[in-house]
Amino acid sequence: MKKPKSVIPLLGDLLIDRSLSEVDVLAATDNTPDFAILPWVNVVKIGGQSIMDRGRAAVYPLVEEIAANLKTHKMILGTGAGTRARHIYGLAIELGLPTGVLTVLGTAVAWQNAQMLHCLLAKYGIPFVEPEGYPIIPNYIMERGAVVVQGMPPYKLWEENPESGRIPPQRTDTGCFLTAEVFGARKMIYVKDEDGLFDSDPKKNPQAKFIPRIGLNELLSLDLHDLIVERAVLDLMRHTRHVREIQFINGLVPGQLTAALNGEPVGSTIYRDDVARGGSTSS
Repeated sequence: MKKPKSVIPLLGDLLIDRSLSEVDVLAATDNTPDFAILPWVNVVKIGGQSIMDRGRAAVYPLVEEIAANLKTHKMILGTGAGTRARHIYGLAIELGLPTGVLTVLGTAVAWQNAQMLHCLLAKYGIPFVEPEGYPIIPNYIMERGAVVVQGMPPYKLWEENPESGRIPPQRTDTGCFLTAEVFGARKMIYVKDEDGLFDSDPKKNPQAKFIPRIGLNELLSLDLHDLIVERAVLDLMRHTRHVREIQFINGLVPGQLTAALNGEPVGSTIYRDDVARGGSTSS
């Protein structure tokens, strides 16, 4: 007598009939590939303290370089919050305010930087898009070549509490990273004021060792005291489906952004360990 064939439930049936927390339901959803919405777009995070806070000398050349790349590279330009956010965090903590409120305040500063960048790029027709307007980003990208966004994730009052302290753990590095992942972006580039990743802060330690390329697990195993990127980004990167590498360049060096957009190995790169050395992101 033949044994009856096993019936494999369809994903739709599982989602309707089972708890969304069940392990087999979650596993079933994992088998469906994510659709990359904007796989030809580069997310470029422009540092608040490292670039925007330096004013005209740092920002104007970078704006010119962005403009020079509009015809060849599509970009989502995210801004950091910088020193003003540190000041407001200090005041809010002294007043006893919770992490969620600090996130709202930090978002306001990143928004200010985005507005300034937007104004400087206005003559190129580059719009500023609030988080609520993200569905329109593809239209603007195809029409204008780039958009400006503020880098903070839209959690605001709903930001999770950190393991230690009250500073929001997911800030502008994280928000830009999540934007790249959700849209299935080609590259995630962080524009800083350093040449890339070091084993300690090169501003404080002249003997700091430069790290041009390193795997995520290897980097986490080093447990470095100081990092060029928010630790939340590294935690999220362990589960990405699209962004397999993140690149760090020095925005004070002319041409580095262009080189990174062209796929050149400038600066430093952190890659998922299941991506071979020398491999690219989702491009």
